[in-house]
Parts: sequence; C-alpha cells; structure tokens
Amino acid sequence: MARRIARAAGPTAPTRPTHTTNPRHHDGRPKMPEHRRLGAVLTSRLGRLAAQRRDDPWAIRMLPRIASVLAAGYTLFVFASAGTESLLTVCVVLALAAVGWLLRRRAQLLLALASTVVTAAVTGYLAATGDIARGTASGPLSGQAVFGYWALAGMVLLGAWMPREHSGRRGVTVVVADVFLIICSGVGTVFPAASIPLGFLCAVVILTVRGGAITAVRRRSKRPRNGTV
Repeated sequence: MARRIARAAGPTAPTRPTHTTNPRHHDGRPKMPEHRRLGAVLTSRLGRLAAQRRDDPWAIRMLPRIASVLAAGYTLFVFASAGTESLLTVCVVLALAAVGWLLRRRAQLLLALASTVVTAAVTGYLAATGDIARGTASGPLSGQAVFGYWALAGMVLLGAWMPREHSGRRGVTVVVADVFLIICSGVGTVFPAASIPLGFLCAVVILTVRGGAITAVRRRSKRPRNGTV
C-alpha cells in the first residue's frame, strides 16, 4: 500500500547532504583549510619581502616601512626604559599619535587640538618664566596665570565648536585666538595683573567676530518687522 502511494505521488527530489567532510570549490577543486591558507599567504608574503624583485612594488614599499616601524619601536622602548618620566613621555606621545591618526580626516579639529596643546605649553612656560624673574616661583609651573591661560585655551576650543553656524573655519578661529593668548601671556611677564583680563577680552572678541554673531545680528536687523510694508 505504501509503495502504491509513493508511485502515485511521483518522483521525489534528491536530498542534499547537510554538510560535507571535504568541501570543494565551484570548479571541483578541494578547499584548503583556513590555517593552511593563512600559512600559505604568510609564506608567500615573506618570500616576496625577502626576494625584493624589481617588478614587485608591494615588497619594495613594505620593506622600508617595516624597518622604520621596528627602529621606532626599539627607540621608544629604550627611551621608556630610562625612567618613569621617560615612560610617561612615551605614553603621551603615543596617545597624541593615536588621536592624530583617528582624527586624520577631521583636519580642522586636529588643527584646533594641536594649537591648544602648543598654546598651553607656551603660555605655561612664559608664565613660569615671569614668576621666576619676579622671584615668586616655587616650581616649574607655578602661578595662577598658568591655569588662567589653560582655561582660556579650553574656552576658545569649546567656543569655536558650540555655534551651529560658523562664518569661517573653526580650526583657524582657534589658531587666531591662541596666537593672541600667547601674545597676552608675553605681556603678562611684564604686567601680570592685566594678562588674564586682556586674554579673556581677545578670546571673546575673536569668537564673536569669527563665530558669526555679528552676521546673525545684521540679518535680524534687515528682516522686516510685523506691520511694516
């Protein structure tokens, strides 16, 4: 009875195996296991690097890069092994390099961050020099002016990115404001009481002019008021 029912239903489609113990390519060639494939690729790349053929531009480019990376890594390792301060310096340099690599496509933000770091270093040095010249220094970065300059540099960096619309490039705005902050820190070596207020005034004026506030006020003043023709 079961045979008659099967014949009446017609021929059934052949079943496909759920898995194969020997996977093959579309052309019938057996597939290589993953670990053997990686080993073959690494062996071929190492052979190309060692051969250095003239018709292989990849090998010619990669060998100097690998040598440079190994030399830089060994230099950083030797420098970091000198002491705790050297290790911290290497960590800071690597962190800055990582930030630069991550922000390589955002040129304006990278320019602003680099300008802020340089401004903080220069203003701190000038403030410490002024304190040492006046005989009031108790350390390499003493003085309230140092933290004031750093706060102004951070304010400029944040103020350039806070407005939605900016009349110019934001990184250029930060650089211009940082240049004026450095000038004010130079003035602070002679007149320390006027350096921070002068730097704050310069930062506010530059952010106002470059941030598009004046342009927005002009646009609002040109709009017709309600009830006027």
